[in-house]
Amino acid sequence: MRAVDLIQAKRDGRELTEAEIRFLVEGYVAGAVPDYQMSAWAMAVYFRGMTAAETAALTLAMARSGDTVDLSEVRGTKVDKHSTGGVGDTTTLVLAPLVACAGVPVAKMSGRGLGHTGGTIDKLEAIPGFRVELAQETFVEQVNRIGVAVISQSGNITPADKLLYGLRDVTATVESIPLIASSIMSKKIAAGADAIVLDVKTGDGAFMKTLDDSIRLAEAMVAIGEEVGRRTVAVISGMDQPLGNAIGNALEVREAIAVLRGEPGVSPDLVEVCLSLGAHMLLLGGAASSYDAAKETLAAKLSSGEALRKFAELAAAQGGDPTVADDPGRLPTAERVVPVLAPRAGYVGAIRAEALGTAAMQLGAGRATKEASIDLSVGIRLRKRIGDRVEAGEPIAELHASAATADETLVAVARRTAEAFALQDERAEKPPLVYAVVTPEGVARLA
Repeated sequence: MRAVDLIQAKRDGRELTEAEIRFLVEGYVAGAVPDYQMSAWAMAVYFRGMTAAETAALTLAMARSGDTVDLSEVRGTKVDKHSTGGVGDTTTLVLAPLVACAGVPVAKMSGRGLGHTGGTIDKLEAIPGFRVELAQETFVEQVNRIGVAVISQSGNITPADKLLYGLRDVTATVESIPLIASSIMSKKIAAGADAIVLDVKTGDGAFMKTLDDSIRLAEAMVAIGEEVGRRTVAVISGMDQPLGNAIGNALEVREAIAVLRGEPGVSPDLVEVCLSLGAHMLLLGGAASSYDAAKETLAAKLSSGEALRKFAELAAAQGGDPTVADDPGRLPTAERVVPVLAPRAGYVGAIRAEALGTAAMQLGAGRATKEASIDLSVGIRLRKRIGDRVEAGEPIAELHASAATADETLVAVARRTAEAFALQDERAEKPPLVYAVVTPEGVARLA
């Protein structure tokens, strides 16, 4: 078997076998297949696509290229949740304790943020003392004891995916649905979950900008799950404005705590998406008989304070300060808070989520490169959402910045933030929150 023959076969549209795909992946990780040949193969896939069987074979080969997590000793059905990335997306911080206290174990490995999208691990590190690295035995023991653990991804999880992604990034082959789907699903399968709920974002602040592309990606990932024996459901949710009102690590932890506390003023979109994703997690975990019953169970866990107590228990179990649940003021706090004022009266017609994510990164809340450091205290808080009325000079957002932030940087970020809000004379319709649900049975469009 030669790599050049497999490149030619894919170039000519032939379906590759599982053995052929495994040969390519294993050879690439071992260095026997050089970058230039893997680049040629990725470009052939970009133009020719892959069948469901091929995509599943690629996913499994990448999942098995490094360490895998054995969750067999965790009692119950383990359901993982993955988001394709967005702005102000604080769902994991709410869902992990919420779903756990509803009877479904959450054994989750999460990543750090890069670019305009935030990372769950960075957010958790805003809780003083929180340890994001646990030994495998401790990880499993904690989930069995309290029902939940959230840790950082192992350095040797899916090394083939890391290599291939880096190659795709410099060879104009990132935007390939089969390659994106296999990249995401390989990490989920290596993480050991029995079932997977995918939150596929669509819109301005998402990787997939159009609904059709988002559905295509969701269908590809659900098909992979079906092929490899993992029950998988994808929810297509909107990212035409930030999901929550907070953008930035400690700010997002504060908002997650506010949701768990049932406080007024939190983003209703964040609450609704958490309930929707959580309901599907309960269904896959066998803890509810219907979607509506699952949502009712989760809403009751929020209103009773049980989910908040589980959040504090999670923090304490991983060395964090559990008192932040009652006193969020113990989280890192920015030295400077600068209001961003509306230039005119009107209604908020659009909020460009990606621009706000980039603005928060300029303040130090995100990374331009994987090696960059971040400031856990800084970010942006929205004061208005799409459809809201605003008067001239009224705050539409506020910047949370460090004392070291240069004045010219603050001016530039304030300008970018203001420009992200499109004001108009007529009241705007709020964009749909959940567009569709994709299961092995098909696509159910909801908007």
